[in-house]
Amino acid sequence: MRRRDFLADLARMSCFCAGVPNLWRVTARPLLADDPFTLGVASGDPTSTSVVLWTRLAPRPLDPDGGMTGPRVVVAWEVADDEGFAKVVRTGRATAAPELGFSIHVDVTGLQPGRVYFYRFTLPDGQSPVGRLRTAPAADAAAPMRLAFASCQHFEQGLYTAHEHLAREDADLIAHLGDYIYEYAGVERVRKYATTEVRTLDDYRIRYAQTKTDPALKAAHAASPWIVTWDDHEVDNNYAGLIGENGMESEEQMRLRRAAAYQAWWEHQPVRVPRAKSWADLNITRRLDWGALARIWMLDTRQYRSDQACGDGNPIVPCGDWAGPARTLLGAEQERWLFEGLVRPHRGWTVLANQVRMAPFDNAPGADRRVSMDQWSGYPAALERLSRAIAKHAANRTIAITGDIHSNWVNELRGGYERPDAPVVAAEFVGTSISSGGDGQDAGGGWNAKTRAENPDTKWHNARRGYVVCEIAAGETRAHYRTVPFVTKPGAPIHTASSWRVELGRSGIDRI
Repeated sequence: MRRRDFLADLARMSCFCAGVPNLWRVTARPLLADDPFTLGVASGDPTSTSVVLWTRLAPRPLDPDGGMTGPRVVVAWEVADDEGFAKVVRTGRATAAPELGFSIHVDVTGLQPGRVYFYRFTLPDGQSPVGRLRTAPAADAAAPMRLAFASCQHFEQGLYTAHEHLAREDADLIAHLGDYIYEYAGVERVRKYATTEVRTLDDYRIRYAQTKTDPALKAAHAASPWIVTWDDHEVDNNYAGLIGENGMESEEQMRLRRAAAYQAWWEHQPVRVPRAKSWADLNITRRLDWGALARIWMLDTRQYRSDQACGDGNPIVPCGDWAGPARTLLGAEQERWLFEGLVRPHRGWTVLANQVRMAPFDNAPGADRRVSMDQWSGYPAALERLSRAIAKHAANRTIAITGDIHSNWVNELRGGYERPDAPVVAAEFVGTSISSGGDGQDAGGGWNAKTRAENPDTKWHNARRGYVVCEIAAGETRAHYRTVPFVTKPGAPIHTASSWRVELGRSGIDRI
C-alpha cells in the first residue's frame, strides 16, 4: 500500500471511531450471520415524559443465546417526531449483554406528554424496524384514550390473526394480561413449538423467541406501547406461589424454575420494574396514570397467592379451607398497596388489569354451587375484601379487565358477596384468547339457559378468539369485543361481536 493511501484510510477510520467511540471501546464489531432484529421492537410502560424501548438481538432465534456469540454489544437508539427520522429528539446507546440474553431495555426520558413518537435501533450490520409509541397525557389532562387488551396466545393452537387486526386499531395503549407463552408443548393444531416443556432459562428464552418471531405479534408491538403482566403459563399451569401444578416439584425446584421463567419474561418485555435480589422474586406490580382520565393498576395474582383449595378444579362449595379468611390471591403486601391506593383521591377511572375472573360464576344448576378454585371465586375472603374496598373508595368508577379463560364475558361486580343484595359497584370486561383453544365457538361449555338464570351478574358471553378495545372518556367507557371466526387458517376477518357502556358514577352496564 502506498503511504498516501494508508494515511487516507487511517484518517477515515479515526473520524468514524470519533463519532461512535463507545461502540468500539466496549466490544469488537459483532459478526452477525443474519438479521439481529428478528424479534422486532417494542415500547412499554409509558408515562407523560418517558417510555421503555425494547429489543433483543437474536439473529438465529432458536439457537442458544439467539445465535449471538462473544462479548457485549453496544446498540444505538433514536426517538424521532416523524417516521422518517428527519427530526430526532432523543438518541443514545445501550449495551446488550449475554447475561441478559442480549436484550435491550432503554428508559427514555425528556419526552413531551400526549405525543406520538417513532423509534428504532441501529447496529453497524443493520437497522431495526421502526416502532411507534404515544406518551401518556399530562397529569391534568383528561383526553379520551383507546385501551386495548388481550391474553392467552398459545403458539401451537392458532395463528395470531387477531394481532394483525390489533396492530391496526390505533390503540393508545395495549395491555397484555398474561399467558404470553405456554410452557408445555405437543398439542399443536396449526404449528409446533421447537422444544418440549420448558424449565430452564435457555428453554424459556427459546419459547419466547419463537413466539416473538410471529409477524402479527411483532406488528402489534411496533404499533403501540404495551403494558404487560403475567399469568400462570409463563411459568407452570395453575401454579400458586412456590407450588407447581402437579405438586411434584419441591419449593427449591419451583424457585429455580420461577427464576428462569421470570428472567426470560423480563428479557422479552418492554417493562419498567424494580430490580430484584433474586429473579425468583421479581415484583411486577405497578401503577400507570393516563393523565387525569384513568389510573391503571397492574396486578399479579400468581406469585403471592395461597394454594388453590379443594385440590383445584371446579368443586361444589363449601369444601376444605376454601372460605378461610387468611387465604389470599394478591398476598398481604400487594393487597395493602392496592387498597391504600384506592383510598387516595383520583377523579377519573380506576382500571384493574387482572389475570383471572373476578365475578363469581356458579356452574352447577340447582341448589348446589360449583365455582373455579383458580379464579377469585376460589378465594372468597380475598374477593370480599377487594369488593368492599372498591365499594368504599372507588364505587362506579372501577373497571376490571381480565384474561385467562379463553372466552368473552361481561360481568357486573358487587360491593361484597356475603350479602346477595349488595349493590353493583364496578364492571368487569373479560377478554377471550388470541389463539388458545383454537377457533372457538359462539358459546362455551357451561353457558346455557340454567346457568344464565343463576348468574344474573353475567350479562353476555362469547367464546371466539380476539381482543377487547375500551374507549375511555371522562364520563363513560365503551368496551367493544372484537372477534375473528377462525385462527386455524389465515385470513380471518375481524368484527365487533358486542359493545357495552359504563357511565362514570352510575351503577350497572348497558349494551350499546
